[in-house]
Amino acid sequence: MSITEKMIVTVSYDLYVQAENEKPELMESATAEKPLVFCFGIGMMLPKFEEELKNKKVGDAFDFTLACNDAYGEYNDEHVIDLPKSVFEVDGKFDDEMVAVGNIIPLMDADGNRLNAEVLEINESSVSVDLNHPLAGENLHFVGKVIDIHVASEEEMAAYTGGGCSSGCGGCCSDGDCNDNDQESSGCGSCGCN
Repeated sequence: MSITEKMIVTVSYDLYVQAENEKPELMESATAEKPLVFCFGIGMMLPKFEEELKNKKVGDAFDFTLACNDAYGEYNDEHVIDLPKSVFEVDGKFDDEMVAVGNIIPLMDADGNRLNAEVLEINESSVSVDLNHPLAGENLHFVGKVIDIHVASEEEMAAYTGGGCSSGCGGCCSDGDCNDNDQESSGCGSCGCN
């Protein structure tokens, strides 16, 4: 059996990033004890990540690099924005427990799409946040092994897609909603739903 559409895939991996002229840095690991488990071909993972795993079998090793444009894109300075401090008030009081420098906070855009943002700075009237993915601008190097592959049951498909094969990701992403291994260092580093 090899990895194809709508199969449940279990992999272990180490994810490295490497800035120019620097030593590779280990960003996250999915171990055999806490592997990445996902449904292949339904839009949960980055397309190039899946392309690299397609047709692999249980026991196959993998070692590949995704260029940043095939991962989370280039870092965009325009995705660093200032928001009025009032946006973060709860019952008229600024939420300084949740909104602290370095925290990742959930936001929603005008269309109702959920976004994660890192708090960069807080001043008298505004909060500066970074909407770039934490791995934007990085090339991602995955080294790992396929642990298990099986055809997804109806229950598994419903769990991964929020009710059926055609409904897509269902909002699951690298913020820990899929499983404990996805980012969020990076979200398994490869989740395509952002």
